[in-house]
Amino acid sequence: MYPPLPRHADATTPHAVFHGGMTASLRPGRAVRPHRDDVLIASAGLLGGVVLWAAGVHTQGPRLWNGAWVLVPVVVMAAMEPLRRTAPATALAVGTLALVADQFTRGSVATVVMFTDLVYAAVLYGTPAAARRVPRVTGLLTIAATVGFLAWFRTADALLIGIALGVVGFTPAATGALVRNHRDAAETARLRTRQVALLAEIDRSQAVTAERARMARELHDMVANHLSAIAIHSTAALSLDDARTTRDALTVIRENSVEGLAEMRRLIGILRDSGGGDPEPAAAPSLRALDSLLAQAGTNGAASGLEFVLDDGLPGGRALPAPVELAAYRIVQESLTNALKHASPGRVFVGLAVEPVDGAEELTVTVESLYGDRPGPRAPGSGAGLVGMRERVALLDGVFAAGPVTDGGGRRIWRVRARVPVGTTGTTGTTGTTRITGTAGLLGAAGSARNAGKVREGR
Repeated sequence: MYPPLPRHADATTPHAVFHGGMTASLRPGRAVRPHRDDVLIASAGLLGGVVLWAAGVHTQGPRLWNGAWVLVPVVVMAAMEPLRRTAPATALAVGTLALVADQFTRGSVATVVMFTDLVYAAVLYGTPAAARRVPRVTGLLTIAATVGFLAWFRTADALLIGIALGVVGFTPAATGALVRNHRDAAETARLRTRQVALLAEIDRSQAVTAERARMARELHDMVANHLSAIAIHSTAALSLDDARTTRDALTVIRENSVEGLAEMRRLIGILRDSGGGDPEPAAAPSLRALDSLLAQAGTNGAASGLEFVLDDGLPGGRALPAPVELAAYRIVQESLTNALKHASPGRVFVGLAVEPVDGAEELTVTVESLYGDRPGPRAPGSGAGLVGMRERVALLDGVFAAGPVTDGGGRRIWRVRARVPVGTTGTTGTTGTTRITGTAGLLGAAGSARNAGKVREGR
């Protein structure tokens, strides 16, 4: 058997019976079992009609059909009660004929009471069209009958007939409409509550996913640089049988492990969202810290023959939005980490510039390194860094591109370029300076080292 269907479903749905928890089948041709309450109502009405007939209680005087004929409308009306939910329109039509037939007998209160229940059920369980039509029809019939009997009898007693018709027809129909409206309103509210709960769950899931992605980016960007340097220098220390090289590698390993531990503690402080104490865990790095970042990269890349050049083209004293600075810093940090792991010996160029674009300004971050085979130890890569950089730029509605290109001198280089909107066009200020870091850390200024090669990017 199929499970009972909900009360709120529409009775017009094909092959399904609703309301009151009736057992119904979704397969065509399957019989529908009447609801238990409907069977009880039918039994009580039939029993009441028999008892009233046996006691000689009637609603009218002698009529065309006397005696036991009064039980015929009672039986027909009781037979329609089990259909009050499954076929309310049919039950009301047959019940109306039984009520008319009852007028030719001495009449029974049970017939009238069961008819009012059929009218109520036709509005409550019927189609929406029936729910609108039955109250209107019964109301018009009540008014028309009242006016007609007043015109015929020309006495105020004719109003009693109109009142009786209203009680039998219009009142149960109006009651059914009222109950149906309340039921539909409750169902609408329940569905709306479920929708709100579903939307809230979707928002919560999206928020959790976004937060996990942000945590993954922060963890990767804050720690991967140090771990990559540790991996490279530990491999060098293990592969080269030279005491000085081993000592230098261990020194770099210690420095990076201490700094990586400090970064990890700051990240833990951010995740815990501590309300008191040192506010440092909540501090976000800015582009002003690129000097230190490149100095550290120069130390870590000394064994690989890498030197790092910074072309700071930002306007002097210009502060960019904090999300933009954080994204740019992390992009440079991850690009330097990738250069330490994969770049061939040579120069690693980092360029920053703010350029006007269509009445607004964009921060352009460019990182270039030689692309090709490299000697010595290498650290493995997973590609998560490129994914994180792309996500950071996308969150700021920017453009990101990374891949191998050929520069003006015919060399293959790996270029990372990101363009991030920073606001409307403003004063450019003084141009920045170029700083170079190499095998011994920061070196002296060496002029602008900006590469003339361009890469075509699209949004």
